[in-house]
Amino acid sequence: MATHAAGQHTTVLLAEAVGAIALRPDGVYVDGTFGRGGHSRALLARLGPAGRLIAFDKDPEAVAVAQALAAEDPRLAIVHESFADMAPALAARGIRQVDGVLLDLGVSSPQIDNPERGFSFRFDAPLDMRMDTTRGETAADFLAGADERRIAEVIRDYGEERFAVPVAKAIVARRDGGAPVRTTLELAKIVAGAVKTREPGQDPATRTFQALRILVNGELTELEQGLKAALGLLAPGGRLAVISFHSLEDRIVKTFIARESREVIDRRAPSLYAAPQRMKLISHGRIKPGAAEVRANPRARSATLRVAERSTAHFDGEGVHA
Repeated sequence: MATHAAGQHTTVLLAEAVGAIALRPDGVYVDGTFGRGGHSRALLARLGPAGRLIAFDKDPEAVAVAQALAAEDPRLAIVHESFADMAPALAARGIRQVDGVLLDLGVSSPQIDNPERGFSFRFDAPLDMRMDTTRGETAADFLAGADERRIAEVIRDYGEERFAVPVAKAIVARRDGGAPVRTTLELAKIVAGAVKTREPGQDPATRTFQALRILVNGELTELEQGLKAALGLLAPGGRLAVISFHSLEDRIVKTFIARESREVIDRRAPSLYAAPQRMKLISHGRIKPGAAEVRANPRARSATLRVAERSTAHFDGEGVHA
């Protein structure tokens, strides 16, 4: 997630994420979430003339920024797709392996701070929330068609909202009264009336807006698919670096790395032949923003960077570690 404070565009955990990739000047790398290009520019600054960077983004505004940069730097290519689809997109460019994948999850400040995008309850705007404005269902469309149970389920599961049922009831009651929710401030007002208590300093609508954004953009499914794709693409010794901003994302990343960092024995095989399946990843732990970054950019406080490396271990023909 790229953020900006006091009018300045800032990229969260920039040095840490780029450093974690352990970049080789002639390597091939993926920036799965170009945003406004903070990480991509830092990666390009370290790449040599033979290096390549393939960036992905669903947001047409981000793609336009990347296209302008790519016109100046032939080492960069931009793909208007989700990082979940990185494997076929790279294969179409003749790339079967990469040396590093960087994912910076969530919504960016330019998206939040543009009222027309409908991500924020600070402005009155159409309730859109799509990262890719060229396709898909808006948040307003979902609320206009889903039943109360489904709305409550989404707000509970994706927003971790204790008052999901009262919020859903209020949304449906308004819709049944002939006034479906169409704008951000309409939704924020409904949520404020249904959520009875909230953490200090947090707007009552925060969790509901998060839930709808995750649903509309399929973020958690895309993350699971993207992690699997990255693992399949990483060359031995290649690095995976993922920045997440809430517990649902971080839990998926943490679980994925932990699962792929274990040796697994197939218990169904005879013991004589039950050689362990070697770990595919080596975890390098997590990194949190320092106090100075959080002071300068409060939106960075919830960020977590997790890093893993593609294992170089493999089996020879006899099932012995080589």
